[in-house]
Amino acid sequence: KDLAPEPPAIKNFSTGEIMGHSSDRLSSRFGVTRQEQDDFALASHKNAAKAHEKGYYKDEIIPVEGSVEENCIRGETTIDKLKTLKPAFVKPHGTHTAGNSSPLTDGASACLIMSESKAKDLGYKPKSFLKSWNFVSVDPFEEMLLGPAYSIAKLLKENNLTLADIDVFEIHEAFAGQVLSNLAALDSDAWCKENVGMDRIGRIPAEKLNQWGGSISIGHPFGATGVRILTTATN
Repeated sequence: KDLAPEPPAIKNFSTGEIMGHSSDRLSSRFGVTRQEQDDFALASHKNAAKAHEKGYYKDEIIPVEGSVEENCIRGETTIDKLKTLKPAFVKPHGTHTAGNSSPLTDGASACLIMSESKAKDLGYKPKSFLKSWNFVSVDPFEEMLLGPAYSIAKLLKENNLTLADIDVFEIHEAFAGQVLSNLAALDSDAWCKENVGMDRIGRIPAEKLNQWGGSISIGHPFGATGVRILTTATN
């Protein structure tokens, strides 16, 4: 037992607050209900199960003992089952549960990123091009996990695009409430004007978002999810 690994702490270093608690508070701020979160989680599992069934992930996953199946996906789950789960972070009245939060899982990911000229020199055919990106920081006390809303707004503005110009969105599902809070922020005229200096951006359509499932159903290995969602968006 003296050599037992120390599990990763999912606390913010500056606030000491665990992410689930931060996300639960964020969801309350944006009025995201428990029902909406459970519905989102259910869709994540259904989409992931369907994607595996159709073989979409076959070329993205290195087989383990001959299998490319994920072991967190619950394609058979129902909204009634999700409703029975108790709050996991803000007790007893919080909205985040084990069912609408991403599970901690083992995993790894890798990709090759290089210039187009280098890819041609090596005989590689690029699958996608990284056209634009940014880094954002947020107030860890009040806006922890709201980075995607800031980042999406900046990318749209810098590239003179709207949500309608984009066919596929991949957003890490740390918690259903976190994703839905980001969607609500982008759809808020007040938030957009006050925080990113833009008119209301709008709501990302569900049919464009995480259509092969996401971290709630697939899992979230720390440090590996970014490349996973980039690969899935590419494919």
